[in-house]
Amino acid sequence: MLPEVDIFVGNYTLIDKEVFELWVQGYPVGETVTVLQQRGELETWGATLELLTSDTADHYRTFGMLEKLLLTPTKLAEEWTFQLEPAVQKMVIEKYYEFDDIVIREIIGKKLSGRTRKDLDDVAEKTGVLLRSCRRQFDNVKRIFKQVDEMTGSVVANIQSTFLLSVALAKKYAAIVFIINNRFETSKRKLNYLTFEDFSVCASLMMSTWTTASPQSSGTSLGPEGRDDTEFDRDFLIELRDFKLLLDREKEHRNVTLSHLRGKIPDRMCSEVENNFKVYSRGVINIGCSLNNSRDLRDFFVDTVEKVVDPCRQSRWKGTELEIFLQVYTDAGSALDIMARKPRGKSNHSLRMTWERYMNTMRVCICQLYHS
Repeated sequence: MLPEVDIFVGNYTLIDKEVFELWVQGYPVGETVTVLQQRGELETWGATLELLTSDTADHYRTFGMLEKLLLTPTKLAEEWTFQLEPAVQKMVIEKYYEFDDIVIREIIGKKLSGRTRKDLDDVAEKTGVLLRSCRRQFDNVKRIFKQVDEMTGSVVANIQSTFLLSVALAKKYAAIVFIINNRFETSKRKLNYLTFEDFSVCASLMMSTWTTASPQSSGTSLGPEGRDDTEFDRDFLIELRDFKLLLDREKEHRNVTLSHLRGKIPDRMCSEVENNFKVYSRGVINIGCSLNNSRDLRDFFVDTVEKVVDPCRQSRWKGTELEIFLQVYTDAGSALDIMARKPRGKSNHSLRMTWERYMNTMRVCICQLYHS
């Protein structure tokens, strides 16, 4: 007798989400079968191990062909070979471009070169993430960076329109693009304790407040397309040099800070501020004064940790206490009469506006980098 064969014909390609996730994570067919078996797939479906292996291998062949389209997600909707329901299409794109923070933490401090890709074995060993997944994540970062680096306007919007990613994931990639584009130093030993989220939070804040895309940017003549949230507002960075004037009013700044600080934090910390105000204040101010220098700008995270975070850590600040101090310190600086002064060549705003634009981001960055 001839064997009976069941054939199913349909328009849509069926994607097993569970198998797809394991494929994205870098598991080979054999290991995926083992994982599925451990999850009880054979009992659930009453299948044999041979059938599960064959089915998994078939899914992997489909994913391998689908991957070519995932490199250019906008083509996926136009593809007739793999017709996916909109929800499934969104899922496979999002899953393919998701990444592990610990892997990206290792990547952002390196050049996106072929040599770095060859050295991903070390990243895989250090993070415990499979090598195939590390390569996928590296390639995705490189692809997105290369695609949007020359585009103007909102990098988040550019990533969304080009790669069809969710807002949340596009924002993460935007922070990566910003960090790599501005060549921030992230690999120094002193920064080893920092996570990708630490860098991402700071980068996102800088993008929204310190770049030409910021509402406070002096480039008001640029139109929306001329504003770039990966490019620092150079006029703003030059204005920061005027903060040297604050060093001449250091005693007054300290007294105002202390007068508003008492009762909000423990007395011992108020004494700490009184005794070491110069260390904290000059660290914050000197970082701002030097940001117009490209080398110092790249060392932003190193300088912030060395000049501000480390002294605070030595004094054993609690995170909530540090937040309160930085807010009061900012407000006290704004209250000084010298802050009414107009920066060089500017008639539309005062030094106070520059100070608040700087400190509203700087104090959040300091608290983010401070791991008590």
